[in-house]
Amino acid sequence: MAIQLYDSMARKKRPFAPLDPNNVRMYVCGPTVYDRAHIGNARPAVVFDVLFRLLRHTYGADHVTYVRNITDIDDKIIARAQERGVPIDMVTQETARWFQDDMAALGCLAPTHQPRATEYVGQMVAMIERLIAQGKAYAANGHVLFEVAKFPDYGRLSGRSTDDMIAGARVEVAPYKRDPMDFVLWKPSDAAQPGWDSPWGRGRPGWHIECSAMARSLLGESFDIHGGGADLMFPHHENEIAQSVCAHPGEGFARYWLHNGMVRVDGQKMSKSLGNFFTVQDKLAEGVPGEVIRLALLMTHYRDTLDLTAQRFEEARGALEKWRALVAGVAADAAPAPAVLAALGDDLNTPGALTALHEMAGSSDAAGLKASAALMGLLGDGLGAWAAAPEAGAAGARIDAMLAARADARAAKDFARADALRKALDAAGVVVMDKPGAATEWELAPHFDPAKLEGIDA
Repeated sequence: MAIQLYDSMARKKRPFAPLDPNNVRMYVCGPTVYDRAHIGNARPAVVFDVLFRLLRHTYGADHVTYVRNITDIDDKIIARAQERGVPIDMVTQETARWFQDDMAALGCLAPTHQPRATEYVGQMVAMIERLIAQGKAYAANGHVLFEVAKFPDYGRLSGRSTDDMIAGARVEVAPYKRDPMDFVLWKPSDAAQPGWDSPWGRGRPGWHIECSAMARSLLGESFDIHGGGADLMFPHHENEIAQSVCAHPGEGFARYWLHNGMVRVDGQKMSKSLGNFFTVQDKLAEGVPGEVIRLALLMTHYRDTLDLTAQRFEEARGALEKWRALVAGVAADAAPAPAVLAALGDDLNTPGALTALHEMAGSSDAAGLKASAALMGLLGDGLGAWAAAPEAGAAGARIDAMLAARADARAAKDFARADALRKALDAAGVVVMDKPGAATEWELAPHFDPAKLEGIDA
């Protein structure tokens, strides 16, 4: 099937033609793991999961490589570990697991590779050495900086002039910089900070070089798609392009750049000060099923700003309840509907695809509905416990909260508390299903008694 994607670099839709149809390659910037994933972090994960599914459908599941990194070295992580008084790897291991569990709860497939930045420091050092050797970077005061003036195409992706970029970015003015726009590739670490030996002394990499090194290591010198949120276009993606192209002249890096729009809540920017900031786990604990969150995120085209409201979640829940009742017991062995394929092939037009799903539901085309929804990560058996057990009522949120507390206890190696919560759920008639690498699922036994969940400290 034909696929068109909006390329941020070209500022237009382009027919998608992979470098190698037998190995379609995509890199998406993943989380910096120091806290729970908020709903804005979830949007790119869901958007590019749909693209991953579409590419797998088109080229074959064995012919698509999807890399989504984990940034596990960053000043925010160092600060969080110091606040909690725990080792850095305890913070990163815990929050990486939270992120993966939350994305699984939203129905996202696991990427082919989920590299951690700390595993690729050697490749980052090698790339920095190449940039210095080619006169594109310089060492100063234990730092190494990329010299932006040496890359004439800088700003092409974002379409900004250097003056605009300086005005719109938090540019660190430092005496060791030749120009305020020069950005850090390597910086020194003191005794209390994580660090690695390098030609410039003990230190750690800058954020931007991490993605360049991981992408090249896992996808090669040129690959098909680079994705992420629109907020990463500048400076992160702009810097990735500059250092990657200059480190390896003649190689193309990413051929298509895709960016999803930002998330607002009730028409306002998400902010803790406004009281409208929430994480994926917050919504799950409130009893909003992961599948409902996923559909709510897909109801707006990925390049547009998404406004999340209580009404949107209710609309998503109502649609899924109707669709799940229609496809109950139906095998998912039909082909996706041409209208759904055409919509998704047109720059991931998920609103158009959802319109087609509503039409199939209206005509009671249950087989077509189930197969087509599966292409969007919807109506699968793994996400359906919430709809299959409506008798749980308000107890569903209580069950989710107890399972979240159990997961936290297990992570903290408080196995006595974890076992106590599991036994309490069993006694109440909640069947808990732990699956390796996926979110824990549950269903209700015939003897379910919600009263037995009361009074348990979760």
